[in-house]
Amino acid sequence: MFDAPMLSGDRFRLGTFSSNCSSGMTVTKAPERWVNSWENNLKLAQMLDEAGIDFMLPIARWIGYGGETDFHGGVLETMTWAAGLLASTKNLTVFATIHTAANHPVVVAKQIATIDQIGNGRAGLNIVAGWNKPEYEALGLSLPDDHETRYAYAQEWFDLVSKLWESKENFDWDGNYFKAKGVKGDPWPVRGGVPIINAAGSPQGRVFATDNANFLFTPAIDLERSKVEIAELKEQARAKGRDVNVLTFSHVVCRPTEAEAQEAVEYFVNQNQDTDAVENLVRLQFAHAHSFPHDLLAQIKHLMAQGHGGFPLIGTPEQVAEGIIKLHETGFAGSTLSFFDYVDEFPYFRDNVLPLLKEAGIR
Repeated sequence: MFDAPMLSGDRFRLGTFSSNCSSGMTVTKAPERWVNSWENNLKLAQMLDEAGIDFMLPIARWIGYGGETDFHGGVLETMTWAAGLLASTKNLTVFATIHTAANHPVVVAKQIATIDQIGNGRAGLNIVAGWNKPEYEALGLSLPDDHETRYAYAQEWFDLVSKLWESKENFDWDGNYFKAKGVKGDPWPVRGGVPIINAAGSPQGRVFATDNANFLFTPAIDLERSKVEIAELKEQARAKGRDVNVLTFSHVVCRPTEAEAQEAVEYFVNQNQDTDAVENLVRLQFAHAHSFPHDLLAQIKHLMAQGHGGFPLIGTPEQVAEGIIKLHETGFAGSTLSFFDYVDEFPYFRDNVLPLLKEAGIR
């Protein structure tokens, strides 16, 4: 097993999510919503790096969700985004998010190895087996209706990537989905591999994640449900001789008073929600993905508008810290954070919440 900064230590890992996408994680029309410019992403990455935050995780998108703002219509491509950020930071792990159907494994193996060299062993790979049918159509691809086919394809894709990272010799590949002649991985990742994230909701997806990933990424809607789910997933991995940790994602609205935090939610989410984009987002998630529990639809719609379904961390620094500690106690190994405006709001979180997490012994 290779070592990497993201894999070592027992702290509760913190990262950011979706800063490469227009509006970040909030489906809002508010003019102050997140601008996903390179300048803003670079500024954020360097602040996170200095503050000791563990990682940045992007979303790969090819078309937006419509509505007035065309939520996620503007997206910085994740491999090149990661390369730029790895070259501009010192300690931060930066993931590239890659759709298996849209990216050839021989190309991806070399790209990830290259950005890992740029970051001196700080690259990560987030594997997406596919769920968003309109994006497949935009690229002239067909999304298989059954999860078995999606994950069989993803498994062979990752097997070929792994073989390229392991082998020092040229080899041929004759699989069901890929054929390759005389390929070789050179260069290789600095430590022989990189941390792997996979978001999985279906039974087939969870088999894939527990077979291959270091971190399974899943929503935290109901913490009692999450506690059971995490125990089951870890047991599923242990039965295969593997140790897989579970990450979730959170949306932070941290202000000096609870009233100010609720006012911000009222403004961004209730008064300025891009309702058409929320409807499109929920409809697509429920049609093609199993990431969210379908029996919690009303609650999920509000959470989708607020932070793309992320666990709400809303209130004073003490309340936000308490929410993060609850995630830790539930069994999560870490969480991503999103903000209405990452660059504007992260410094307050850094100065007021991180010390409380350190005091609690989870950072």
